[in-house]
Amino acid sequence: MSKQVIVITGASRGIGAATAHLAAARGYAVCVNYVHNRSAAEQVVDAIRQAGGEALAVAGDVAVEADVLKLFQTVDAQLGKLAALVNNAGILERQMRVEEMDVARLQRVFTTNIVGSFLCAREAVRRMSTSLGGQGGAIVNLSSMAAKLGGPGEYVDYAASKGAIDAMTVGLAKEVADQGIRVNAVRPGVIYTDIHASGGEPGRVDRVKDTVPMQRGGSAEEVARAIMWLVSDEASYSTGTFIDVAGGR
Repeated sequence: MSKQVIVITGASRGIGAATAHLAAARGYAVCVNYVHNRSAAEQVVDAIRQAGGEALAVAGDVAVEADVLKLFQTVDAQLGKLAALVNNAGILERQMRVEEMDVARLQRVFTTNIVGSFLCAREAVRRMSTSLGGQGGAIVNLSSMAAKLGGPGEYVDYAASKGAIDAMTVGLAKEVADQGIRVNAVRPGVIYTDIHASGGEPGRVDRVKDTVPMQRGGSAEEVARAIMWLVSDEASYSTGTFIDVAGGR
């Protein structure tokens, strides 16, 4: 019996990599998508294979439609029928107030975080929808607590992009609920990953952790467990819903 196939975008590091390892441990054949860091993606794949799992690293920028098409076509050919998608790929830029942001920054953030998630979800639906000959499946989008908190003084653009993901999650969930596809989202809070370095403050989690009711930052593995619960049959009656993994923030 062939393994169920899961695509995890942006899976060479952080939450994506943790989710790839957990998915493989639970029996999935994993597509580890990455943009630039081939070495990191191959390390994830090698670790999965050494543990007896099945994985494949596939390069592709989710902000580029041709790359998304190639990503899913590669999965079709080399891993098989898609069962799940984790829309994890996302970017943020240096901490900045809105009055300082230029249009190029906004386009980069919104294209990767919003358009990229839509493109990947579109390809997943085309493969999983029972109305289109598929067998159903699950999509989990990575939102952020920033969607609720707004990211003032730092990442209002990133927060807005994740607010769009929240709306997409609800709308798509209702659109495909009768086609065997569940669509949910996870909202991480302050998590120890290197995305904070992209914003210019690698130690941000330690700076703000005292504002978290649990008085600590979270781990990528804690987020991965929530993602994989939503992918699993244990969440079979959950769609259009959210899990906040944020220590009570």
